[in-house]
Amino acid sequence: MSNSHIQSLKEADILQVITISAMNTFFSPSPLWQTAGLTLVRLIVGYFMIYHGWEIFSTEKMNGYLQWDLFKNSSSGKAMVYTGKMAELAGGIFLFIGLFTRIAAIILTGTMACISFFVGHGKIWYEDQHPFLFVLLGLVFFFMGGGRWSIDHLLFKRNSN
Repeated sequence: MSNSHIQSLKEADILQVITISAMNTFFSPSPLWQTAGLTLVRLIVGYFMIYHGWEIFSTEKMNGYLQWDLFKNSSSGKAMVYTGKMAELAGGIFLFIGLFTRIAAIILTGTMACISFFVGHGKIWYEDQHPFLFVLLGLVFFFMGGGRWSIDHLLFKRNSN
C-alpha cells in the first residue's frame, strides 16, 4: 500500500467522522447555537416592534387607525391607539437592546393579545395570524429572558463567588 493511498484513507476517515459528528449535532435534541439564535430572533422581533411602533410619529397612519370601527365610535379610541403604538415602540426598543426583557415581553404580549383578540376578533387561525405570532414570541422571551448577549445579562448576572 502506498503512502498516498494511506493518506487518502485517513482523509476519508476524517471526513466520515466530521460528517457523522455534524449529523449527530444537527439531529440532536440539544440546542443548536442557542445564544446566537435567541439573540438573532430577539433583535428581529424587537426591530419589527420598533418599526410598527414608529407609526406613532405619523399623523396619517394614526388617523387611519382611528377610522377602524373599534376605535371610531369609542370615547377612548385615540388613547387606545396611541397607547398601543407607545407599547410597541418602547417594548420593541427594550427587547432589541435586551434591557428589562421580561417586562418588555409582558408589555408586547399584552398589546399583541389585545390586537389579536379584540381588534382582530380572535381570528388567529387565518386572517390575523401575525399579531398572535408576536404573542407567542413574547412568551418565548418572557420564559427565556434576554439571553447572554443582552444588557440584562450584564446588569443582572449572578455573582459566582
